Amino acid sequence: MKRWLTLIGVVVVLVLVIGGLKAYGIFQLIQGFKAQGEPKFTVSTQVAASAEWLQELSAVGSLRAVRGVDVVSEVPGLVQNIAFKSGQEVKAGTPLVQLVADTDIAHLHSLQASAELAETNYKRDLLQFEAEAISKSQLDTSALTLKGAKALAAEQAALVAKKTIQAPFSGRLGISTLNPGAYLNAADKIVTLQQLDPIYVDFSLPQQALTQLRVGQKISAVSDSFPEQTFAGEISVINPIIDTDTRNVLVQATLRNPDRKLLPGMFASVKIVVGAPQRYLTLPQTAVTFNPYGETVFVIVHRGEENAADPNKPQALQQTEGLAKADADLKAEEAAKAKAAKGEKDEKPKDAAPASTEPPPLVARQLFITTGPTRGDQIAITSGLKEGDEVVTSGQLKLKNGVRIVVNNSVVPANSPDPKPVDQ
Repeated sequence: MKRWLTLIGVVVVLVLVIGGLKAYGIFQLIQGFKAQGEPKFTVSTQVAASAEWLQELSAVGSLRAVRGVDVVSEVPGLVQNIAFKSGQEVKAGTPLVQLVADTDIAHLHSLQASAELAETNYKRDLLQFEAEAISKSQLDTSALTLKGAKALAAEQAALVAKKTIQAPFSGRLGISTLNPGAYLNAADKIVTLQQLDPIYVDFSLPQQALTQLRVGQKISAVSDSFPEQTFAGEISVINPIIDTDTRNVLVQATLRNPDRKLLPGMFASVKIVVGAPQRYLTLPQTAVTFNPYGETVFVIVHRGEENAADPNKPQALQQTEGLAKADADLKAEEAAKAKAAKGEKDEKPKDAAPASTEPPPLVARQLFITTGPTRGDQIAITSGLKEGDEVVTSGQLKLKNGVRIVVNNSVVPANSPDPKPVDQ
């Protein structure tokens, strides 16, 4: 029996020791939290400042040759001679390929001789008809024979001409694998021919932009192949129909390309200036939080300023907050009445702490704003902020009104008006 009592006593002592150690650890943890004081949140900030914005429309378009075609043979034949080199610049009418045409030329000479004979017979019959030696029907037959002979000769001459394949317009030739002695069927590709200066760029814009577009309007384009060079041009055609799937309008612009750097099939970033420069209060887009009540930002203020009236706060949110405050006041009044009925007295307020000589700490204040256009990483603020306000640009997702702030701007979000992709 004594052994059991001794064992139980040992277990009780162990439990008390372990419980005491655990309680002491929790006490130390609580004291540590108290020593840390009010929690602080680290954010990056930027001072709101005005900047001049050009009113621009931006789009991404595809380059297309003003004239571009795959040169083909209209008639079949054996390649006798190739008169061009791959990549060569040629003028309109320059011979490119000569097909074997000896038989066709000989046949043409035969038909031309027949046409000459028919013309001689017609002239003889005309003289005889004037002398009333032959009938009018015989003269008509001679005239028709002459016309038929000339038509056959002209048809054969056209066939011979088709044996010489020429450039239909001026431009640059592509790569060709054709060799003399090869046989070409009708419509077989010989080489591609592209006119590169000027060159078209086709792009789409939302239908809302139609009022800002006009034929002849100046544009600029940049290709990632030549990021440091801007190509100037102007709008040449605005499509008279809207795409019903995207509600976009197709626009064609003509770019000057004297160095032939831009090639069909490339894409380019297009910008169109549509108005005079304007000044906007500018922030990184990451500074703005979008929610059902509207757009908000957090600004850095001294404690005591975070609850100042916000004139941009939506009416619906003001009503919701007003109802919540009225409900809290009602509950506090009911709790006070319940205490009074029980004869309980309210606790005496503690003596106020002595006034501190240190400046009030920095806290977050949420403001409702109105946003304007965007450019690159930036967004324009049209109301709700003033120049010089210090705005939180990252880390605001963990904030609420009145929490303490620590500013660390060692890493800041992107804020370029014309960002460029980073090569991987």
